Amino acid sequence: MLSAAALSLCLALGTACSQKSDQDAKIKALEDKIAALETSNTSVTPVNAQASQAADPSTLGQFQFAEMEYEFGDINEGQIIEHQFNFTNTGEAPLVISNITASCGCTTPDWTKTPIKPGEEGYVKVVFNSTSKRGAQAPTVSIQANTNPTVTRLRMKGTVTPKAAGATAPVGPVKR
Repeated sequence: MLSAAALSLCLALGTACSQKSDQDAKIKALEDKIAALETSNTSVTPVNAQASQAADPSTLGQFQFAEMEYEFGDINEGQIIEHQFNFTNTGEAPLVISNITASCGCTTPDWTKTPIKPGEEGYVKVVFNSTSKRGAQAPTVSIQANTNPTVTRLRMKGTVTPKAAGATAPVGPVKR
């Protein structure tokens, strides 16, 4: 009986580890597809569109991030993770971030709102709230700016351990 319980525990742990690596592989494959679509020059030109030229590099900023992915490791459900991604404008024009969007409501971005001159530094701060999140998590933020490509993505990743089932406080009045 004891050996059967130990065997089932080993199988459960092995399945959980393989599911996590499967999730990581699927996330990576999707991100690669998105990046390929963003950088490909295969676009459909409407019949009534005017001819366009490639952007002059002297009119563009360029991100140079120290890191584009932050591994926050294993955390408990409900913890809030905050990380600041610092960058330098290595382009030839002031870099202007027009908008940043988060992949879900659990992630909140903040960033340098003023134009960043060539050679100067800026930041993108990302706050991830793990409340009601469980398992492997990979929240991203998409930065829209006067760069080529126009969208740059930053990612945080890690694993959220769920709260214990009986650890929550009762909701509402309690009968005695």
